[in-house]
Amino acid sequence: MTKQVPYTVIKKINEIELRQYPEICLAVVKDQDDDTAFGYLFRYISGENKTRRRIPMTTPVITSGKIKMTAPVITRANFMAFALPSSYTKDTVPIPTNPLVTIEVQPKKIIAVLRFSGRTPDAKVQQYREKLISSLKEQNILVNGETVLMRYNSPFTPGFLRRNEVAVEIQIK
Repeated sequence: MTKQVPYTVIKKINEIELRQYPEICLAVVKDQDDDTAFGYLFRYISGENKTRRRIPMTTPVITSGKIKMTAPVITRANFMAFALPSSYTKDTVPIPTNPLVTIEVQPKKIIAVLRFSGRTPDAKVQQYREKLISSLKEQNILVNGETVLMRYNSPFTPGFLRRNEVAVEIQIK
């Protein structure tokens, strides 16, 4: 069974959970398509690191939002990240041998999350992003940054069984 990043639900507002996440080490690939990024990250946890150690898969897999081209163009890195097991810290995490894989430490934060099931085509994800942001606005909750997509299941899991979430860091007064 795949481990999951631990969190504490601090409040529920209708379908939205406000969660406290601890500091998390992430293996990250930027500016690659999802299949390529996933391959680099999977090889990293399979032992393509300086210690040649296999790292247990941990969910969720986190991806940035896909932004449709508009004018003027504002550059923003697309990314995919694997959350690493909580037993790793910035000092103990294996160093990637592929320069396209980097390690980032996400500080402790509070995240608003809206869960949905099924596959994740762009239009569906965008619909849930808009619902999350508008619901937070209605509650006068300030967001900090952009939304992300968090996926919890293997690509072989049937769509109706898949757990997905859109999430955004928030500021609590």
